[in-house]
Amino acid sequence: MLNLHDCPTRSRINMLWTRVLWTHVLWSSLALSLVPASAMAQSDAKNNGDAKSKGDAKNSGDANAARSSSSPTAQASVSEELTPKPIPDKLVVLTFDDSAKSHYTIVRPLLIKHGFGATFFITEGFDFPDNKRDYMTWEEIAQLHRDGFEIGNHTRDHLGITDAAVEQLSEQLRGIEQRCAEHAIPKPTTFAWPGNATSLAAFAILKEHGIRFARRGGAPEYPYEQGRGFAFEPGRDHPLLLPTAGDARPTWELSDLIAAVEQARDGKIAILQFHGAPDTAHAWVSTAEQKFEAYLHYLAINQYQVISLGELQAYLGTEKEPADPLAIIRERKSRLEAP
Repeated sequence: MLNLHDCPTRSRINMLWTRVLWTHVLWSSLALSLVPASAMAQSDAKNNGDAKSKGDAKNSGDANAARSSSSPTAQASVSEELTPKPIPDKLVVLTFDDSAKSHYTIVRPLLIKHGFGATFFITEGFDFPDNKRDYMTWEEIAQLHRDGFEIGNHTRDHLGITDAAVEQLSEQLRGIEQRCAEHAIPKPTTFAWPGNATSLAAFAILKEHGIRFARRGGAPEYPYEQGRGFAFEPGRDHPLLLPTAGDARPTWELSDLIAAVEQARDGKIAILQFHGAPDTAHAWVSTAEQKFEAYLHYLAINQYQVISLGELQAYLGTEKEPADPLAIIRERKSRLEAP
């Protein structure tokens, strides 16, 4: 298989892919514009009526059924829902950090358009309380939940959880839990490590708060600046230390996305990390709107299954804890350092 990172004509390939994807995007937009207004109104009315029930189902770990709840034949029995499913190829998790305004204004409609699941990790850090140009309001966050997306915990103050900061973790988690409760959002069961700092000493506290899955970055296997990483290997990666297969940056191209999601095979799951699209408060992790739309279009036309982090519990082995949480990390680093 062609490795786009090693290919000397990578820029030419990126240009070709961009032209192809934007042709698809433009034709899709044209087709949408031709839909009668009455049909659009009917669709909006139905979506508004279904949103609350879909949101509740998604945060209870049954989002796939919620997104297809209008079809009676799509509803599985309770016993079937509780039976873990084998992990298919092309299974991708979408995650979004830091409560960026564009999560609501740009990301939300694109996810709805493609029928993709996602987790939004919420923090009130930075200048979230007063800056509503760059950050969402809690009503917008609540609407994401009502739309059927998962709301995860990213700590109240975006505090890096190092060994020295573990004693503050409970308070930080409670800050977001309380705000969720105030806005009829279920208590989060997923967590993203702020700043990608991690501590094994935090595991017990995360579990006490009902956290089932926690996502880290691509480091320490890859340098943070590269935005690269490994796919999640159930049974080998600890569920509270899930790696990011790709951490989007302004310099990312389509080939970077492809390199990340192509790892989603042979029982592995690609977890993607985005910030704003764009991120108007943090330029170093921003993704341009046009690039983001092209990334989602690529996932759609290549038939990737895109879910939230919480939906991992539906798949075999995803909650299995390895005896040594760091063993797989050491193994990967060793492979990368080998001559």
